[in-house]
Amino acid sequence: MARIFVATRGPDYWKAHLGDPDRHWRPGFSAMAAARCWEHWQDVPPEIAALLGREVTLQLAVVEHKVPLPGSTVGDTQCHVFALVRANGRDIALAVEAKVDEPFGQTVGEWLDGAGPGKRTRLAALCALLDISDPPPGTLRYELLHRAAAAVIEARRFHRPAAAMVVQSFSPSARWHKDFLAFAAHVGAPISAEGAGRRRLPCGTELILGRAAGAQQFRAPLPMTEGVPG
Repeated sequence: MARIFVATRGPDYWKAHLGDPDRHWRPGFSAMAAARCWEHWQDVPPEIAALLGREVTLQLAVVEHKVPLPGSTVGDTQCHVFALVRANGRDIALAVEAKVDEPFGQTVGEWLDGAGPGKRTRLAALCALLDISDPPPGTLRYELLHRAAAAVIEARRFHRPAAAMVVQSFSPSARWHKDFLAFAAHVGAPISAEGAGRRRLPCGTELILGRAAGAQQFRAPLPMTEGVPG
C-alpha cells in the first residue's frame, strides 16, 4: 500500500487513480461527481460536515484510497475519498463512498455464490470487525460491509477513536437508500432523522454511518466554474 502521496491538481487528477478510468470517469457518475465536489470545496463538503458535528476541520484527504482486507485473493477495498478529520474536538477516520444512480453492487448472497476459502475468510473478518453475525443476511449489500470495515481498519491504524463511513449521494431521488438503511440497522447504527447512526464497537471504536445529499450541480456535465455553489 502506498504511503507517499502528492497533492491533486484538479478533478482530472482523480481519473488516473480509478480501477477502470475509461468506464468510471464520466459525467453523471460517482467518481467525477465526488472529484468535482471535493475539489470545489477544498474541505469536507458541508453536507458531510453536517453529519459529523458543528466544528469540522479537514486534516488530510486521500483520493481513491485503497485499504487491504483479509482474504488477499479478493483484493483491496477502495474509497472514493479517505480523510482524517477533527469534529467537535474528536478525531475521526472518514471513508466516503460516492454514488449517483449506481447501485451498491452485489448482495452478500450473490457475492458468496460459489465462494472459496478466500471470500469466506474475508467475510468472517468483516463481520468480526463490525461485530455482526457471520454470515450476515444475504440481502445486505456486500459493498457496504467492506467500506464500513475499511473505516474501522483505518481508524485503528491512525489511532482515531471514531470511524465514519458516509455515502455521499448525488442521486436526486435518493436511489438505493433503503439498502443503506437496512445495512445500518443490521449493524446496530440505525440512521436517525439527522441522517447518521452511531454505535460503539466492542473494540472501543465508535462507528458512524451516514448518508449525505451532494449538490446536484456536481453531477451535471458542466465545467467546474459553472453552476456550482458559491
